[in-house]
Amino acid sequence: MPFLSEIPDITFKKPMAAMVIANSMLSAVPGVSAAGANPKATLMTPNLDGKLILNGPDRSAEIPMSPRGCATPATVTRAMFELCEIEPVIVNAGLVTKPDFPCMDVYAKPGEDPRFGDAVEKPEELYKRGVAIGRQWGKYSDLLVLGESVPGGTTTALCVLRALGYNAGVSSSFIENPATLKAEICSETLARIKKDNITDPFDIIRYAGDPMMPVVAGIAKGYKGRVVLSGGTQMLSVCAHIKSVGDKMPPFVTTEYVRADKSADIEKSAREVGATGWYVDPDFKNIGIPSLARYENGEVKEGAVLGGALWLAYMMNFSEREIFEKIRDYMGEFRCKNQTDLA
Repeated sequence: MPFLSEIPDITFKKPMAAMVIANSMLSAVPGVSAAGANPKATLMTPNLDGKLILNGPDRSAEIPMSPRGCATPATVTRAMFELCEIEPVIVNAGLVTKPDFPCMDVYAKPGEDPRFGDAVEKPEELYKRGVAIGRQWGKYSDLLVLGESVPGGTTTALCVLRALGYNAGVSSSFIENPATLKAEICSETLARIKKDNITDPFDIIRYAGDPMMPVVAGIAKGYKGRVVLSGGTQMLSVCAHIKSVGDKMPPFVTTEYVRADKSADIEKSAREVGATGWYVDPDFKNIGIPSLARYENGEVKEGAVLGGALWLAYMMNFSEREIFEKIRDYMGEFRCKNQTDLA
């Protein structure tokens, strides 16, 4: 496929990019998320992604890797923001560990396991705080690429999409989607929702979602320019929530790796929700970097504004060659765990 599945008719002069980060305790459940070296480590992934995207590479550190040796998507995101001369903004929507880098804060608690109680505290208030942030950003820019980093978020996305009445599948950071485990978690969560007769959109987020969702929905509502959500099934669930509260859904952009995930069937799910999706093909199999080539096998696929950053670089008239060269140069600034990674 071409680098972009569709080149939208969007003009802009002052683009900005942001990432909303949060924890869901679901990522600590063994088998739910591959966004860390082990389940407990996934709780630090949003912090690491935020720090890397803001500050760039630590030249004394190794490339952050998944358990199978796949480089975090935040590496590519940072490379694209450098190429575009974009200074991203990070929003803390609820972390287990306090961030040690500059970010905006909505003063939320981390998301809890939706099987056993409320997953998100005061989601409507988080939405309102998001609206306020969006209004601020709209004063200084005319295009917002808005992504997320929430390990375990595809499982909360499944719960929210199903609770809203959509027969949607979701993607996974694993090569083999742990669909059975996700379905079990979703089934227990939906049983709580049905038992308590929950139908209000914000109550569904409270029962089944994660803190990123209402914050992103609020930012999209408050921002007066064009918003493009960066992410796959997690952002599709945000689109579904936005629709459920009567707001206008922005388009989302994600990678070809998510679109190729048959267990997610994101194009079908997007049609069901009524959302517009665009797809970018990073073509990592030809970039010459093994830790990125693993994406072609279906590992990781997306996250940390990866799709949106690549999309923005192309929309800012950088060629595929320039994008590839920047990624290679950037990866070379790390001391690689696998010394053959850039051979």
